[in-house]
Amino acid sequence: MKFALLQINPTVGALKENRLLIANKANEAFKKGAEIICTPELCLSGYPPEDLIQKNHFCEDCEKHLSLLKKELPKNCLTIVGSPTVRDNEKRNSAVIFHNGQIINKYDKQILPNYGVFDEKRLFSEGDSSLIISYKNKQIGFHICEDSWNENHKCSVDLRNKIDYLINISASPYHKNKNFTRLKTLSSTAKKINTTIIYCNLIGGQDELVFDGRSSIISNKGKILSSANYFKEEIFEWSPKKNYDSREMHENEEVYEALKLGLKDYVEKTGFKNVIIGLSGGIDSALVLAIAVDALGEDNVEAVTMPSQFSSNETLNDAIQMAKNLKVKLHTVPIKNLFNEFKLTLLKIWGNEKKSNLTEENLQARIRGNLIMAISNEYNKLVLTTGNKSEIAMGYCTLYGDMCGGFALLKDVPKTLVFSLCKWRNSINEMIPSSIIDRPPSAELKPNQKDSDSLPPYEVLDPILELYIEKKMSLKNIVNNGFDAQLVEFVIKNVEKNEYKRRQTPPGIKITPLSFDRDRRMPIANKYMD
Repeated sequence: MKFALLQINPTVGALKENRLLIANKANEAFKKGAEIICTPELCLSGYPPEDLIQKNHFCEDCEKHLSLLKKELPKNCLTIVGSPTVRDNEKRNSAVIFHNGQIINKYDKQILPNYGVFDEKRLFSEGDSSLIISYKNKQIGFHICEDSWNENHKCSVDLRNKIDYLINISASPYHKNKNFTRLKTLSSTAKKINTTIIYCNLIGGQDELVFDGRSSIISNKGKILSSANYFKEEIFEWSPKKNYDSREMHENEEVYEALKLGLKDYVEKTGFKNVIIGLSGGIDSALVLAIAVDALGEDNVEAVTMPSQFSSNETLNDAIQMAKNLKVKLHTVPIKNLFNEFKLTLLKIWGNEKKSNLTEENLQARIRGNLIMAISNEYNKLVLTTGNKSEIAMGYCTLYGDMCGGFALLKDVPKTLVFSLCKWRNSINEMIPSSIIDRPPSAELKPNQKDSDSLPPYEVLDPILELYIEKKMSLKNIVNNGFDAQLVEFVIKNVEKNEYKRRQTPPGIKITPLSFDRDRRMPIANKYMD
């Protein structure tokens, strides 16, 4: 039996384009000898389709495209297509099985996840029965993604010791080390059911989510027999005589590739061609620029540096050098005169006794935000913001200033990881000047300013943020992990009081197990303190 797993990158809502992608790749696989062809979960609609599913006409259109596929898919093989379907007037997340120009069966997902980034129970009705079909003297069962994550659920118990292969079509989103957890879970299920799992996963970026692929074959002993690539479209072929493992990725490479793919797909799927970045000479904007050029190409990336009277020659020179290294056009727009004009205009309200403070620091950031958005409007370039997760968590950012933009690439990337990613990227070829990496971080909004004036050192802050946000620990439990109680209280208070800012940030790519965008839903008006 020869399987072909179509690890493809559909676009949500692009039904015709997705259908043709499925048909073309399926026919290509069939010509190479595939007997069973699998596609990812909901690949006809794209994943996640979210509230498109609540539109009856959208689901009706999906059914129409499924009907067209009957004529377009190869005839003499089994093809499994993930799609929304309607049964008994209820919407289902289904695996639709084609053979010889007909739909011969359907399997409806039985376990609908309703945690983290998932919201399927609100959209779909649960499947109520398992499915086993006989094909070429083999017994084949079916799961859709989450179905294989609970080995004791009826959908798994019904298949135990009854099938030769379990096909799981999936759209499992990425975060750091997700594939380790995923394969561990699938291995356990394969052993429990006593079958070989054929696991076909999605790749591509969709809004805040990235899907990493890594489609795999897992034996009934729980051994990983073979795996497809990370973050790449491919027709992954496997037969029982063809076992191998492709290379694992280092965590920094894995995160970098996820950011690249997520950015590329967000830009292209939203209809943009070019991006622009405010380049300060600091490490965050340097990393954003490097990823953008790697993802989109130097011709599709521009940068603008907007120095003030507080900007140092070192950071300005580093911004210029960074742009030269990456061969991108750099505009220089000084803001000193604009800043003075703003202050003069506000003098009648502020009065002559006004002293420099946070208001003036934020004013500089907002001037820069206005300028870069004006360039974006004029030339239809998507602005990439450069704030990282540590800053956004603590509110160390300016609404309508450095938070202005269309996509927040580093929104879920802690500052310590920013440093690691820059060093990893430079290990390939040195694009980021070492002075950017070595210089203490600074917003440069007042004389001799350092991030450490307002925040704990990032190597202390980031572990506290991880325990509080991702691990959901209380103040007491974090302190019991060896952190100073007064410092932990300071961090928690800043995280909670800045929820209103985070609600107004652009979307950004999920990298950690718990991001601010889809995973964490906290009230803005909130008096509870841990």
